[in-house]
Amino acid sequence: MESQTYAIVDIETTGHSSKQGDRIIQLAIVFMKDWQVVDTYTTFVNPEQKIPIFIEDLTHISNEDVADAKPFHELAYEVYEKLQGTVFVAHNIDFDLPFLQAEFERCRLPKWQGKCLDTVELAKILFPTSYSYKLQDLAMDLGILHEQAHRADDDALATAYLLKACYEKLLQLPQHVVEQLHRRSFQVKTDLSSFLFEIIRLKRLKVSDETGYRMYREIQLKKQPKMKKTAPARMLVYPETLEAKKELFSHAFQQFEIRESQFQMMDAVWASLNKRHEVLVEASTGIGKTLAYLIPALIYAQQTGKKVVISTYTTHLQTQLLKEELPKAERILKLSANATIMQGMSHYIDLDRFSDFMAMKDESFDENFAKMQFTTWLAETETGDLSELNLSGGGHLFLEKVRRTDTSKDTRRKGAFDFYLRAMDRCRNADLIVTNHAMVVADLQRQKPILKEIDGWIIDEAHQMIQAAMVREETIFNYRQWKYVFGQLGSMSHQSIEHPWFVEMRKVAHNERQFIECEMAYRKMLQLFERTLSDMTKPLNLPKNVTRSMKYTFSFENVQIGQPLLTKVSQQIDAFLSIANYVTETTLAQMDELAPSMKALVEDWHYVLHQLVEKNKEWQQLFLQNRRSDTMWLELDARSLPGSIQIMKKPISIKKTVMHVFNKFRHQMGIVWASGTLTAPKNPRFIAEQLGVSPSVPLYQFQAPKSYYEGAQVYIVDDMPDIQSVPQAIYIEHVAQAIVETVLATNGRCFVLFTSQDMLKKTVLLIQETEQLEQFMLFAQGVSSGSRMKLLKMFQKFDHSVLFGTNSFWEGVDVPGDALSAVIVVRLPFTSPDEPVFKAKADAIQARGLNSFYKLSLPEAILRFKQGFGRLIRSSHDKGAFIVLDRRIETKSYGPQFIEALPNVQVEKVPLEHMVLQLEDWYNEEA
Repeated sequence: MESQTYAIVDIETTGHSSKQGDRIIQLAIVFMKDWQVVDTYTTFVNPEQKIPIFIEDLTHISNEDVADAKPFHELAYEVYEKLQGTVFVAHNIDFDLPFLQAEFERCRLPKWQGKCLDTVELAKILFPTSYSYKLQDLAMDLGILHEQAHRADDDALATAYLLKACYEKLLQLPQHVVEQLHRRSFQVKTDLSSFLFEIIRLKRLKVSDETGYRMYREIQLKKQPKMKKTAPARMLVYPETLEAKKELFSHAFQQFEIRESQFQMMDAVWASLNKRHEVLVEASTGIGKTLAYLIPALIYAQQTGKKVVISTYTTHLQTQLLKEELPKAERILKLSANATIMQGMSHYIDLDRFSDFMAMKDESFDENFAKMQFTTWLAETETGDLSELNLSGGGHLFLEKVRRTDTSKDTRRKGAFDFYLRAMDRCRNADLIVTNHAMVVADLQRQKPILKEIDGWIIDEAHQMIQAAMVREETIFNYRQWKYVFGQLGSMSHQSIEHPWFVEMRKVAHNERQFIECEMAYRKMLQLFERTLSDMTKPLNLPKNVTRSMKYTFSFENVQIGQPLLTKVSQQIDAFLSIANYVTETTLAQMDELAPSMKALVEDWHYVLHQLVEKNKEWQQLFLQNRRSDTMWLELDARSLPGSIQIMKKPISIKKTVMHVFNKFRHQMGIVWASGTLTAPKNPRFIAEQLGVSPSVPLYQFQAPKSYYEGAQVYIVDDMPDIQSVPQAIYIEHVAQAIVETVLATNGRCFVLFTSQDMLKKTVLLIQETEQLEQFMLFAQGVSSGSRMKLLKMFQKFDHSVLFGTNSFWEGVDVPGDALSAVIVVRLPFTSPDEPVFKAKADAIQARGLNSFYKLSLPEAILRFKQGFGRLIRSSHDKGAFIVLDRRIETKSYGPQFIEALPNVQVEKVPLEHMVLQLEDWYNEEA
């Protein structure tokens, strides 16, 4: 296929559907032969209709650009002929090829026939760890020039070089890996098998060097470097004086700005580690918090030969710390740090389980595709950490099946091939261990704790340790998850076991009776489970024949269900598991040797039974173990019962859990609790109290210099109605108008932060009805489809866009630079008094004779308010407006505390009209 001509096609259109009247506005074809571009064809196309504003915004193709172009029906035959005898290639072929085929049909041309390739499909298989498969993201990763995304000519050329990069990647992979991919390629959507076969043919013609790989049960793995702890080239000395610190930093950075607060935080961390005491550190955005703890930690670890653990909230932050921040610290200190990431066992692949599943032939499209991605990844990964993979859809279901667990059988050549055991060895040899809060809390429950031989702790994003401990201690029942586990065994409607292993073994069984008993136990378990769920909802007086979403939350005290029935469900699950395991053991004992495919089936059977064991533990923790410190509630949607049922049990306080983790380390080593938001005015130890940190532990607050926030402006709109004195509909009208005027003044690039999903939805719908922001892209959490991160990426992608978000957008979202002009706070971020955990906490505070508003509600809201402001200014060059529409900030006695919590920035109380004029002046001046 090297002499084959590839036609790499990209089209820009007025919309997604040719059949609904959308038309092509630009078409480009890049012809590649022998992996060189031999010809190009590009043209604007007159769609004979107006180009929608959002398409013009996306593509930068205007109505003027296409005014003098030919319509497609005048170009169709020429395009059709150019594609003859080529392999059709596109990035997301499911869009480009069907659209073109429909256009050919409209122009009365026959359907184009030929082979095709999709570079999205190829990239997912060959670059399974890419964070994104969008063309511009892949181009950036692979060093492909891609000057203007969403222009057909640039996109087609970038896709051509992406195809070439995929070809070159296949040439680099071991022959065995390419052969495994080829065997599975017949189930993919495009003509990948022919493409791969040509690569295999080329590889067989020459001897390739594959010494960097090793084999384990037909899996080709990258050879791992031998682990050894290297002695430092020189002994580091901590820079005690201001001059020493300046000299250290100025050598590493050409344009170094002195940040005295960063140096002060370094001293606080250094003192904590050396004096073995505990400190709380609140460090605002802009002081360089990460380097402020990394540098003293590295010097301390190197001087003492002891380990320091840095814990963050998410695995994403772990990776960011090691890949972005650690190299800066290494440059400053002129050393190569001996650092590693530590994850829990479930983060790693079980090679034996994966090998068993690879032998299975009866598999879905998603599972087959995931196996292809895994095959490439295993030839490249050095960690075996499953979080490296970027899988789509059903691939996640397969991933869950091959996780390393406590019940995994020992890998046959222990240590040499087991990624988890190798990771533990790396931790034993490391000076700096980077982990996450969940891992720290989970270490409590391990028989053999991993986090030992530690001599220092730095807890970054310390306030999130509360949430991590809460998640670790919570128990959640989700009806759909239970139904999925039951469905893995058999059919809930037929109430019969239909797992392939059970069905095959039943055919050859010597004792049919035990299979019948097993199926009867399965049926009884399902019937009892369904009856119990039905009995839970009966006393709740839900409306009948509901056709629209009606969501309810009930305290579990209102769910009148007897304990004996709940106990009986657990006992019946145990009864089924007992007979299922007996059937498995007796059947296997009668067989001499299992075929590889049957080994995989029995492994999957064991895996599903283990899932049911875990579900039964969840049931017992939820319904049969009562703790007075927990709160429990039921959520459902009356429109979809029982499918929507969720039951949550969460702790009211996690103080004991966190204290249990850290009490064994206190006074033995330094512990640093660091965060950008630890304090609230008049309640500086709000977070410290929840973490169980003693009042005697010193609290340091480090603020960025005033110059860092010179680009920030805070506006309090003082002619908004009082939120508590007008109906919600009236307030929403005023909010919508304020948002519209702000967006028009700043030309988009706005975050709008709500505390209520209901108010968000009503506001967005009202703005859409008025059509005042018709030329802007509106992305709304819970309204627009997609995850939080997807909405954020879409917001950043468009110049004229607005993002409406609730609680999760107040924190942990970075939009640096010009991508964000304004943050609008619709309501002060008080938690709803009906939120179950909050209500339980408030009731407990009131029971102690204290005021829950000042002890809980207000400080929580102030911290969230600070976090919301933190979205706006992410560097000293950022500019933006922080706009508060809730007048309680000026009319209530507690209002000034919100302003006091912000950095030293200019605050103006102005009518909406005046604010808009100021924003217009600021925006025009900047433009």
